[in-house]
Order: sequence, then C-alpha cells, then structure tokens
Amino acid sequence: MKTLWLLIFFSALCAASPFIAQDAKVEVDNDWVRVIRGSQAPKASTSLADHPASVVVYMTDARQKLTGADGKVRKVQKKAGGVAYFEAGKYAIENDSNAILNTVTVELKDGAKKVETAPITLDPVKLDPKHHLVPLENDRVRVLHTILEPHLKSPSHQHPHYVVVYLTELHTTQNLADGRTIDNPRKAGELGWREASQHVTENIGEKRAEEIQIELK
Repeated sequence: MKTLWLLIFFSALCAASPFIAQDAKVEVDNDWVRVIRGSQAPKASTSLADHPASVVVYMTDARQKLTGADGKVRKVQKKAGGVAYFEAGKYAIENDSNAILNTVTVELKDGAKKVETAPITLDPVKLDPKHHLVPLENDRVRVLHTILEPHLKSPSHQHPHYVVVYLTELHTTQNLADGRTIDNPRKAGELGWREASQHVTENIGEKRAEEIQIELK
C-alpha cells in the first residue's frame, strides 16, 4: 500500500510541473513559491497539462520543445546556468536532446500575497552592475546572475524575498545589517529560500562564485 501511494504522489507531481519526466524533488514550498529540482531523460516528453507561471534555471545545456494545446511549438535552447520564464498555460514538454536535462523550476503561486518589505534603496544592480547581471525581468520576478571573483566583496545591498541557486561551488560570507555574519559554503547545484535582507557578500574562497537569484516582486 505504501508503494502504491508513493507511485500516486510521484505521478501527480510529474503532472503538476512542466519540466519533470523522470525524477523530481520539492526543495522549497511556502506561501510564494514551490521549487522543484527535476531531470528529464533524453528525448522524453511529458503529457499535455496545465502549468503555473515558472522560472526555470537550467543546470545543464538544454534544448526543449513546448507544445501547447493549440499545437503551437515553442523551442527553448539554453546553456547551463541560463534561465527562462514560462507563463501559466497548458502544454507538453520534450527534451529535444540526447543528454539528460537537469533543471530547477521555481513555480510562482497565484494568489500569493505581495511581498511586503521595505522599499529597496540599495539595489545591487545599480550599485555594482558589473557583478550583478539581469538576464530576465518582468512584472513578477527579477532574475540576477551574480558573479564574484575570489576575495571580492560586494557593496551593502538589499534583496526582497528570493530563491537562490548556486551555479558553482563557493564559499562566501554575508555580513547582515544587524551585525551578524553568516558563513555560507555551498556546493554547485544547491539552492535555498531567502527572506528579504540587507547584507554585504564576500567571496572568501579561491574560486569564482556564481549564483542565480530569483527576486519576487
């Protein structure tokens, strides 16, 4: 009976997320987002299903076909570390490559309360645009690609609530506005949920640190 329930749960999860055909794990689920780590086998396809608005972070090179209920096809091609935004809709997903596709999908919850935080006056993109790139922005999210060379320290800056996906192995510290320091060693591929905060980030490691931050509006 336990095995049967696990199979039912896994089938429901696969149907609920557009980028999962083989393996899936929900790593964050709160009032604003559900974040799923998934993989899709080469040439595998999902069935036609309804999907929420989502930001997808591609952990491997990707070539996909999204086929809507009307038969229209959207092709997506991204390098590892790339991001894409998908509006809510009904479509099927095909991994149109000969390699396994690994993704982190950030599903945006409709009806979630607006993120009520203090106005952002210390915007990292304005303060340090060289190290805080914006590959994607719309009325629901702003996505940052943050790059810190070894021993580089960012200016003090603020974020609203956000999801972070670590693209590389790194070791940073965060000096918070209240005086606390958070030690932050990470492996490539890890992710997390962050409440709105103000901090200074320093790369104290010997490797280039890269991460994707999906800020909620």
